[in-house]
Amino acid sequence: MTASPSTLQKEVAAPLRRSDRRLHARVKVVLLGRYMLPNRQEYPCQSVDFSPGGVALIAPVRGLIGERVVCYFEHIGRVEGTIARHTDKGFAIAITATTRKRDKLASQLTWLANRHELGLPEDRRHERITPVVKRVVLKLDEGITLEASLIDVSISGAGIAMEKRPAIGAGLLVGSTPARVVRHFQNGIAVEFLLPISPDNFDENIVL
Repeated sequence: MTASPSTLQKEVAAPLRRSDRRLHARVKVVLLGRYMLPNRQEYPCQSVDFSPGGVALIAPVRGLIGERVVCYFEHIGRVEGTIARHTDKGFAIAITATTRKRDKLASQLTWLANRHELGLPEDRRHERITPVVKRVVLKLDEGITLEASLIDVSISGAGIAMEKRPAIGAGLLVGSTPARVVRHFQNGIAVEFLLPISPDNFDENIVL
C-alpha cells in the first residue's frame, strides 16, 4: 500500500529535524525576502541555503559582521539574528531564536525542501487578502496595456481575473509592481512579484 503524502512527510521530516538539532544541517531553499539593517534601511534579498541556526543570503548591502539584522521571507516569515560572515554575493546570518521557534523553522524548511518530491499542493499558508481596490492595469513587456481585476494578493504574488491571458513566463507590471506570469487558470492568471511586498504596506488598502 502506498503511504499518504502526510505519512511520507513525517518520515522525511523526522531525520531532518534530528539532524538540525545536532548540526543545523543546511537545506538548499531559494526564497525571496527583505531585510533591514540597524540603519533602518530595507533591502531585497534571496536565500541561498537555510537551517534553523542560520541562513546565507544574496544581498546588495552586506552590513557589518556582528550587526543585528531582521529579515522577512516568503513562506517563512520573520527571522532575526546577527551577521556572522560575508560571502561573495552577500552575507550569512546566525539566527537568534528560541527552541520552539527553531523547531517551527525546521518543520517549515522540511515542508519546503520536500514539497515537490512528496507531490504536495501549492503552499497556501502565505496570507492572502482581497484588496479594496480591485481594478488594475497590466503593462506587458512588449508595450501592451490590459485592464484586469485583482482576485487576491499575497506578499509574493497575486491572482488576477482577465479574459486575454499573457503567456506563462511573460514579464509585466501589475500597476507599478514588476511581476511574471507563473500560471493560467480559467478566466485569469497567477503572477509572482519579482520582489516581495514589504509587510508594512501589506493590507486591504494596498495599491500595486
